[in-house]
Amino acid sequence: MKVGLKWIVSFSVITLVAIGGLFWSPAAVIPETGEFLSEDKIVGADVAWILAAAGLVLLMTPGLSFFYGGMVGRKNVISTMLQSFIALGVISMVWVVVGFSLSFGESLGITIAGKHYGIIGNPLSYPFFNGVGNLPHKLMAPTIPFILFALFQMKFAVITPAIITGSFAERVRFISYLLFIVLFSIFIYTPLCHMVWHPDGLLNKYFGVKDFAGGTVVHMSAGFAALAGAMVVGNRKNPHHEPSNIPYVLLGTGMLWFGWFGFNAGSALSASASAATAFGTTTIASASAMMTWIFFDRINGRSVSALGACIGAVVGLVAITPGCGFVSIQESLFIGFITAIVSNVIVNWKGLKKIDDTLDVFACHGVGGIMGMILTAIFAHGERASLLHGGLDVFLHHMAALVLVSVFTFFGSLLLYKITNAIITLRVSEESENKGLDLSQHEESFS
Repeated sequence: MKVGLKWIVSFSVITLVAIGGLFWSPAAVIPETGEFLSEDKIVGADVAWILAAAGLVLLMTPGLSFFYGGMVGRKNVISTMLQSFIALGVISMVWVVVGFSLSFGESLGITIAGKHYGIIGNPLSYPFFNGVGNLPHKLMAPTIPFILFALFQMKFAVITPAIITGSFAERVRFISYLLFIVLFSIFIYTPLCHMVWHPDGLLNKYFGVKDFAGGTVVHMSAGFAALAGAMVVGNRKNPHHEPSNIPYVLLGTGMLWFGWFGFNAGSALSASASAATAFGTTTIASASAMMTWIFFDRINGRSVSALGACIGAVVGLVAITPGCGFVSIQESLFIGFITAIVSNVIVNWKGLKKIDDTLDVFACHGVGGIMGMILTAIFAHGERASLLHGGLDVFLHHMAALVLVSVFTFFGSLLLYKITNAIITLRVSEESENKGLDLSQHEESFS
């Protein structure tokens, strides 16, 4: 098999990163005094819970690979699953080298009325995890080692580009996909993460955006990037196929639901009442959405299906993510219910079907994230915390932020797809598409 220049360059980059880390002096960057607390501030229960939660969130990525892999045709099962799974390798390395610095490093941004608002982190804050040690961070991780916080957040960075893959499944080149997710992580995910979750972030500090566990940062960004990807890559030559393995979809859904407890309840960053609330609302919203989805399908003349039940459950998980620690169990029932209906309508909307979003990523994750952001701004508890609690200004700020995030993630991703395509063609040849990506890209087959 002929080895192209792109593979040699890719291997060279990995080599430079791996060896370069050995020469990066731990003394090169010294954290600002006052950023870190003493070791005696660490709470053992919080450390134990976040260690477990980080493992649960990691499990979601292979869970997503089963969820997506079971939905595509038999010629593309392995390629689709690998596109999710490979993010564990690619994005983990990006995160250590520069991603964490860009997401949670010293804020670089703008000044409004004499106050500083961050847009992205300084890439020299924690390169190669330099300065990310075992002490708690005063603002971001006050009761757990900072390195545990960094590793927990890494799992969110990993699964976000993996979610996108469902939109262009069965027709994208593997090497171009790898390039895109690196660009997406650096230029879309990290600034959005910084703006929402860093204490000085623009969307956090100025707009007051409430995103407990990633409805905006993860699901909206992935959803709009998926929509842009489906548009740029184009429709499949033969878009009609039967899902290859429904039991894979059920297995993947179970892994996602299980891992989502780490995703949502772990985002409390403590073993606390807030974590317990997020655990409960996550369970109930997903259950409500699953049941709503299958009954709504039935009254619209469609069969009650295992596939529908799984999609509904995931939509509920997406919808509750931004507000899971801010709303009640009763409100989570409604959030799952109404989001399932809206998402179901969008999935079956003939206008959107003209865009070949293979696994309806935008209709499920994008729309689910949007609904979650809106409903959080309506129901979130606390004084002037949301529309129903006297916070009209909070609600309006959320709506403005929703528009900004939508525009940034969609058009930013659109640009990155164009850049990727100019460097390495995104789409496989028609012959490779007909043959299936399992064989044409990986010389493996699903039997």
